[in-house]
Parts: sequence; structure tokens; C-alpha cells
Amino acid sequence: MTVGLTHYLVLSAFLFTLGILAVATRRNAILMLMGVELILNAANINLVAFSRFQAMNLDGHVAAVFVIILAAAEAAVALAIVLQIYRQHQTVNADTIDTLKE
Repeated sequence: MTVGLTHYLVLSAFLFTLGILAVATRRNAILMLMGVELILNAANINLVAFSRFQAMNLDGHVAAVFVIILAAAEAAVALAIVLQIYRQHQTVNADTIDTLKE
């Protein structure tokens, strides 16, 4: 049995669904960030799969590298923000942190 485009798309849809579910149901900010990372990884799988199965061009691979760079920068900035929020409020629960006025 060969692995086709459909297999990659099903895997990507599964990861995307898990990411959306994590972002929608979790109250912990760190777990929400992990959900965003799952969504970005699902997009990477789609980009590379379509690039592989359409004329073997490198456009999808280059776009996936940019998404990985974006995810790394987003994770660094978001974790710094979460650490600062934890220092001020002593929690990372997204429901209890409703104002950033302070």
C-alpha cells in the first residue's frame, strides 16, 4: 500500500481538529499555545504534501520553512508574555486574567 495525498490530508485534518479543540476547550494559556502549534503543524503537512504531489516544486517546502520560523518566533514571544502574566497574577488560567490594564 502506497501513501497517497489523501493520507496526508487526513493526518493534517486530524491534527488541525485536535489543535482547534485544544484552543477552544483549554483554559491554561500554555496548553492553548500548544493547540496553536498543532494547527501550524497541520498547515505544514498540507503545504509539503501538496508540494510533493504537484510537479515536485519546492514552493510548499519554502512556505513550510517560513511557517516553522513564524511558529518559533510566536512561541518565544508568547511564552515570554505568559511568564510575565504569571509573575503578576500568579496564574496562567485564561479565564481569570481578563484585564491587562495593570
